[in-house]
Amino acid sequence: MRTALLQSSGRPGSVAENLKVLDGAAGRAAAAGAGLLVTPEMFLTGYAIGDAIAGLAEPAAGGSADAIAEIASRHGLAIAYGYPEREGETVFNSVQLISADGTRLANYRKTHLFGCFERDHFTPGEQPVVQAGLNGLTVGLMICYDVEFPENVRAHALAGTDLLLVPTAQMHPFQFVAENLVPVRAFENQMYIAYVNRVGQEGEFEFVGLSTLAGPDGIARARAGRVEELVFADADAAHLAASREANPYLKDRRPGLYGSLV
Repeated sequence: MRTALLQSSGRPGSVAENLKVLDGAAGRAAAAGAGLLVTPEMFLTGYAIGDAIAGLAEPAAGGSADAIAEIASRHGLAIAYGYPEREGETVFNSVQLISADGTRLANYRKTHLFGCFERDHFTPGEQPVVQAGLNGLTVGLMICYDVEFPENVRAHALAGTDLLLVPTAQMHPFQFVAENLVPVRAFENQMYIAYVNRVGQEGEFEFVGLSTLAGPDGIARARAGRVEELVFADADAAHLAASREANPYLKDRRPGLYGSLV
């Protein structure tokens, strides 16, 4: 499945403008043969918008979800987008996956909140593994800091995730996560990982870009720079099966030795 990574901070504070950016990117991605478009963390509203987060947060089945479903179906590709999700008085940092026919497939709430900014504005999710089937692959959802916890990614591997989507807001000086940690996570868990970042200065944060789709061999199939761009790479089920046969980490595990981890 050709996957498009939209490295962009959009227009922080404007849902309407970000939907326009998404629509344009979806058109370019579809024209390039992509079956899936992935945005960064909090793409719908912007990340560093402070108290405006609560006012812009929407339910998973809200108006913006309907608008994105229309974009997905009109362009004929699935879309995974980051947004602030409201449920009653509670706000989560979430990512939702919508299919090419506009169906809401899966919604994930970030389980590991990073720093005071996120802990001040969000409640952590409690479901570590959220998946959906898409174009013959089992797709998993995660957000930014979550991927830095090896237990989180291993749980996805054990649950059969083939392609892990990780919208992110990775900031300076932690670019080694995109450059080194994500490819290692892909290799040690024998999966593809699409890590899609914001870019540029936004409030107090400097987002470093470097979005990547890493393969199960630990090699980056696509690597963005430090500017807004749309990059593409393929998640190949046949290559994944061959890689898992050659690198049987999951088969060779000895869970009885790992009790001290919990």
